Amino acid sequence: MPYAIVLKCANDNAAPVLDLWREASRFEAAPSMEALNYAPHLTLAVYADIAPSLLFAAAEKVFGAMRSLPIEFSGIGHFPNEMLVLWARPADDRILKNIHAAIHDEIDPALCHEHSRPDRWVPHCTIAMKIPSGSADQALKWAAATPGRFTLTFNVVDCISFPPVEVLREVKLLP
Repeated sequence: MPYAIVLKCANDNAAPVLDLWREASRFEAAPSMEALNYAPHLTLAVYADIAPSLLFAAAEKVFGAMRSLPIEFSGIGHFPNEMLVLWARPADDRILKNIHAAIHDEIDPALCHEHSRPDRWVPHCTIAMKIPSGSADQALKWAAATPGRFTLTFNVVDCISFPPVEVLREVKLLP
């Protein structure tokens, strides 16, 4: 069962992403993000097999005294996987990359899934993750025409297992 450290928007300003989830879900057979039953988030690190205590310790050390994080988004990007993935792009990802590096200072990056390692990780907030190839062109046209400009305040860090998403430990960021 995979594990992850996730920065979550668990407050009232998540509406812009929830709206994008609904709009983008029309390109999927079923709404992938709503099916998670989990708030909008940025996945910072994914591990196939790790002792949860390592996740908990890293999350506490990196985020224990951190303030809530407003992140501005500036557009919609995509990953051309077997199923197209659409995601919101942070306008400035420097703070996220610093946080990502701090996690990897605590947990060996070699333990991390290859896409979450420091040399491969792309900061993003997923909008849709199961768009079939037959809908990809239409979805990409929609993404190019959709401004995707908004700000989310991330106020919780979760250590999770998935699927399904199960919160194992939560660190609330300071207001």
